[in-house]
Amino acid sequence: MEILEILKYTLPSLVVLACSYLMTKQFHQRDEKKDRMELLIGNNKTVLPVKLAAYERLVLFLERMEPQSIVIRTAENGMTAIELQRDLLATIRAEFEHNYSQQLYVSDNAWKAVTETKDVMVQLVNQTAQTVAVDAKALELGKKIIDNYAALPNSPINMAISVLKTELATIC
Repeated sequence: MEILEILKYTLPSLVVLACSYLMTKQFHQRDEKKDRMELLIGNNKTVLPVKLAAYERLVLFLERMEPQSIVIRTAENGMTAIELQRDLLATIRAEFEHNYSQQLYVSDNAWKAVTETKDVMVQLVNQTAQTVAVDAKALELGKKIIDNYAALPNSPINMAISVLKTELATIC
């Protein structure tokens, strides 16, 4: 009989204790979720502008690699084709290195598109330089680079920019 008396008082206490534990645990989990969401929203407000700037810089880098743009910026009067080739490659590499940290803010796919485009442009400059005479003027090499780029079936620069724009549309 004594055990029944003890159970009569302890069993309801244990039920109340279990219920209060479960309710407290639920409140704690809900607060954790809320805190995580607030943190994500706060991070988004901080990270999103940086990501947008990264996409802008990469598009600008790609635009600056357009043969018409880079040849005009790089070529100087009296320059030889070999000098232009060297300066074009140095310009492409320097601008790429300047934007190297942007890979932190874009997807692997977008970064791959940018690096492949840079590689295609380096290859285009080198291959075109091999087709001109050793003593050729920079103007001849520049014109051939522009013509060879225009002859490509798909513009690698436009394709990379398209990848960046598509990815950016999913972010915003």
